[in-house]
Order: sequence, then structure tokens, then C-alpha cells
Amino acid sequence: MFKKILIANRGEIACRVIKTARRMGIATVAIYSEADRNALHVEMADEAVLVGPPPAAQSYLVIENVLAASKQTGAEAVHPGYGFLSERAAFAEALKKAGIVFIGPNVHAIEAMGDKIESKKFAAAANVSTVPGFLGVIEDDSHAKKIAAEIGYPVMIKASAGGGGKGMRIAANESEVAEGFARAKSEAKSSFGDDRVFIEKFIVNPRHIEIQVLGDKHGNVIHLNERECSIQRRNQKVIEEAPSPLLDDATREKMGSQAVALAKAVGYDSAGTVEFVAGQDRSFYFLEMNTRLQVEHPVTELITGIDLVEQMIRVAAGEKLAIKQSDVKRNGWAVESRIYAEDPYRGFLPSIGRLKTYRAPKESMGNGVTVRVDTGVKEGGEISLFYDPMIAKLVTHASSRAKAIEAMGDALDAFAIEGVEHNIPFLAALMQHPRWREGKLSTGFIAEEYPQGFQGALLSEEAARKLAAVASAMEFILDQRKQKISGRLIGRDFQTDKHRVVRVGGQEIALEVMRQGYAVAVRFAGKPPKQVHVLQSHWLPGEPVWRGTFDGEEIAVHVKPVPNGFELSHAGIRDKFYSYTEREAALARLMPKQTAAASGKSVRCPMPGLVLSVAVKAGQEIKGGETLAVVEAMKMENVLRAERDGKIKEVKVKPGDSVAVDAVILEFE
Repeated sequence: MFKKILIANRGEIACRVIKTARRMGIATVAIYSEADRNALHVEMADEAVLVGPPPAAQSYLVIENVLAASKQTGAEAVHPGYGFLSERAAFAEALKKAGIVFIGPNVHAIEAMGDKIESKKFAAAANVSTVPGFLGVIEDDSHAKKIAAEIGYPVMIKASAGGGGKGMRIAANESEVAEGFARAKSEAKSSFGDDRVFIEKFIVNPRHIEIQVLGDKHGNVIHLNERECSIQRRNQKVIEEAPSPLLDDATREKMGSQAVALAKAVGYDSAGTVEFVAGQDRSFYFLEMNTRLQVEHPVTELITGIDLVEQMIRVAAGEKLAIKQSDVKRNGWAVESRIYAEDPYRGFLPSIGRLKTYRAPKESMGNGVTVRVDTGVKEGGEISLFYDPMIAKLVTHASSRAKAIEAMGDALDAFAIEGVEHNIPFLAALMQHPRWREGKLSTGFIAEEYPQGFQGALLSEEAARKLAAVASAMEFILDQRKQKISGRLIGRDFQTDKHRVVRVGGQEIALEVMRQGYAVAVRFAGKPPKQVHVLQSHWLPGEPVWRGTFDGEEIAVHVKPVPNGFELSHAGIRDKFYSYTEREAALARLMPKQTAAASGKSVRCPMPGLVLSVAVKAGQEIKGGETLAVVEAMKMENVLRAERDGKIKEVKVKPGDSVAVDAVILEFE
């Protein structure tokens, strides 16, 4: 077994590999860019080596630098994680020539299956069901339009190399093919150093289901059942689960057998994933093979009890698989939520900045529920514009899908992040969505259910009253604290009743708040019989999460103080709850409503990033919908379009400029 390995990656996956290596008694070496000097994976590793400037193309993607770090530290093997160099045959070959073991598949398997065009040819030769498409390299946009017309719309334009939703576009017509082709090639070039793309038929209302395979260097290959990854946004997976609510045992066995046969055909000898697009009728087609560890591997680990990173290391060291296909079981259900630094209320635009607060729910195993948090950040750390915006992966496991979803909802509510915008409210709302709970999924789920974007979960009357009670209980604790400081309150037996009015949105909720032993009691006005609701919590002012019980039911609510109240987040709801005395409420009703200021005639950048191109110039007449500029943020290219017809007065930026959120891109006359 290896004594020391280097992890050629960053963030949560680097930390994940370090955890298993440490348990196996293997020393670890981290690499880092100048932007990651104080990152968590650097802190966790036994050694760390600087490999270059912040841009990945100048650090994490430079094979020579990673190779030098391996030699310098005496690492016997390298684990690539996912992304970056994980599917680069040239990297595996360079390590082999240097006498360093690549903890991943052999070069032939990477070349055969890591290239999405070649993998489809292998799959077709192995009699695996494949999606109709053009398996050659697309030369230019004219060629792309011709091929798309022959296949039939809609089509998917995809990068041949890489994955993770980068270099992928769906096109429903000829004009979308031209722009999608340009964007896919550009993203593929910047993310993977390979701008080849291909086109295939896009299956309408599809589901994304993948099979985890595991092989060794002795010809043994098994599968570890399936994962469903149908909840996606812009081809980027958001929520994954295992097993799939769609499959029956017969389909599961058929998919697993095809995945194993394909892996054996190329001599696959590590952890890998065979991805399928499935119809609602359980028909399925080979999509691609990822010759690496997947982001969503934890859900497979939780239902099988198999540590995939450990198996990869053991296989790379030459050991035979100690697991047979008959040993692989399905135990319960696991759900994973990807927590990103992005603003779901503004079209999921990336967010960067310092994590002023980062309090993840405690990892635990008990009462039939497992909570797991894989992260590469820490409180005080920084989310950079140079890398993927993932903050953490939150995973829950329970005996059934319904219980795993409930556990996920509770864990999301207990997660506190401040300093950057994040998608937790959106994820929490998804956990409550009836269609998600029923398992009626497709890759179009988010676009179909949120056609106008995410505006937050609906604040029902029941939720409003419950959160108003929490706000009043916290305000009550704050008031008593002030009275203690002034000497007006002595001991816990002090009793008082308070008539309060909580304002949220356009409604007012009248209630009474009182101390009841160590708990706080709330009684709502105007709703006979006047039931007393009891709230118990150890919350102290300043804590970002209120954890406690409401009439014996456990709940967690994210808390952010605002003048005269709190901004509360719970189950996808985020709203401001203002707590007033009856006199204050009467005065508040007289205050004029504030209106948002006009945006003027400027176009502002909706996210921080790097200007890749500017498509217009001063004096130019433009039509609504025309491309104005392309801004890259966190490895994704974002097209800024004109909302209306007009004439450009002045362009404020040029390609290569770094821009902050709300920076002026251009002005109209």
C-alpha cells in the first residue's frame, strides 16, 4: 500500500480524499494556487505545494507543475479527484513515465471512454443502447446547423472532453445552434483545454440515471447500482439520489449489466460512472462514461456501505476487488444537495466573497438517519471567481426516500451561511415540492416548475403564524436580556405578558407572548379557541440558527437580525418578520411605502466575473434580444442580452476586464 499520495485537486473533493487516506494511514500532499493558500484542503493535508497563480489554466491544469510537486514530496501516487486533470490521458501517461501511480483508470480506458465521441462508438460496438446523433467532430457553426437539421430538433451540443455541465447547450432551432456551438466550444476550451464538440438528439422529458462501476487490474468489474440525477439546472446537477424512484429490478439489472459489459470491453480498472438518459417508460440510452469519481458518489457510498475512494486507492495499488457483485446491497435511500454560492432569487447568478458565517449541520448517525457534509471551505474563507461555486455537499440517508427527504429538509434549515448568496432556500423549497416528493422527475423539472425563476416558497398562513411565533419568542428573549442588564428582571420566575403585532409581507399577526417556565408561550389573537403554542429552544442572541421545538415538533430557522425584527429562512421561505408593540404597529401603518429606484439607461453586470467579449460599440443600433457581452464567472459563460431596442451611447468595459456585481457594462442613449 502507498505511504504517501498527492491530491491533484482542491475544495471539497480534495478534503474528501484526505479523510479516507488518513483513515487508511496514508500521508497526503495538497497542491494549491495562490488564491487557495489558506484553503481548507491545504490545512488538512500533511504537506502542501504551491503550483501557480489563481487561474486553473495556470495552476491546477498544468501537468508539469503537478508532476514537479509529486516528485518534490516523494508522493507514490496521485488522486485526481474530479474535474481538472481527472480525465486527461496525457496526465496519467506523464505520471506513468515518472514512475508515479495514477489513482484512476488506465490510459487506454481514459482515451476510449473519457472522450465522449469515442465512448459512443465503443458503446455502439458493444451493443449498448445509444442516443441518435453525429459522433464526429463538428467543424464549424455551418456544419453544426447541417447536422442538427439532419438529427432533428431539439439537439444537445456537448463538449467531447470534461463534464460537470460545462460546454453543454440545448438548441431548439438554427439560431440557437450557432450561439450554442460557439459557447460550448469556448467553455470546453477554457475548462478542459479541448474545444471539440459533438451533437446528439435531445430526449424530451428525459431522466438522468447513472450506474456506478468499479473494476480492478485483474479483470474484475462490478456495478454498485444506480443514482438518479434528474434535478438539473443548465445541465448542472443540483440534487442526486440513490436508488432511482423510476427503476424496477429488471431495468436496474439490465442497465447494470450493460454498464459492466462496457467497462470490461475497455479493460476498466477503477471507479467510473456509465451515464444513461432514460425515458419515463424506463427505456434508456447510453449517454457517456465519466472515467473518474463523480461529485455525487456519497449517495452510492451511503446505500452500499462501500468507500469508493478507498477502493480506488486499493485498486491502484494492485489489489483485487474484495467485493463481488452478490455482495453489493441496497440499504435505504440517500439524497444529496449541492450547495452553491449563487443567488437563486436573481437567476442563480454566481456570488463571491468571504464566508462571514459558515455553520454546517452536525454530521451524525442516529435514529435511523445519517447526515454527512462534504466541504472544502471554512468560516472566514473566501469564495473565489476562479473556480466552481460549490460550497458543500449535504447528504442524508434513511430507511426510505420520504424519510431521507425529511432529514434533508431539516438539515438544510439548520445550515447557516452568510457573506455570500447561496442556494439553500431553493434546495429547501425543492424538498417540500409535491412533484419532487412523488418522484415524478425529469431533467426539465426546474425549468418547468419555476418558469419565471425562483421567488421563494409560498408563505402559507400556517407557516406565517409559526415563523411569527419564532420571531416573537426571539424578540421576547432579547427584551428580557435588556431588562436583566438594566436590573429590572430578577430570576427565571419573572412573569410577563406582551401583546405584539408581527408584520410580514402585507399581513399583520396579533399575538401574546409570555414566559412558561424555561419555555416561551405564544397565543394568537382572534382565532378561538385561544390555543397556547409552546416554543422551547436554547437559542441565544447572535446565533445564526434558531433550533428548538414548536408544540413538540423540532424545527430549525435561519436568523438574520434586521431593524425591528428578523429575516427568517425556513423550508424555502425567506421573509422579514417585524415585531412591534401595538402602538408601534399603529405608527408603522402610517409610514409611506418605499419604491425601488429606476435602473436608468445602463446595463449592469449581474455577477462578478471576467469580460470575455463585447459584441457592440458606441453608436450602434441594437434590437431587443441581441447579445451585448459575454462574462465568465466561476467557469461558466454568461451571455448579457439587450432587453429592448436602443442605441449604444458608451461601452464601459473591454475584453479581459474584471467586473464586480452591478458594474456598468454599457449605457444607452
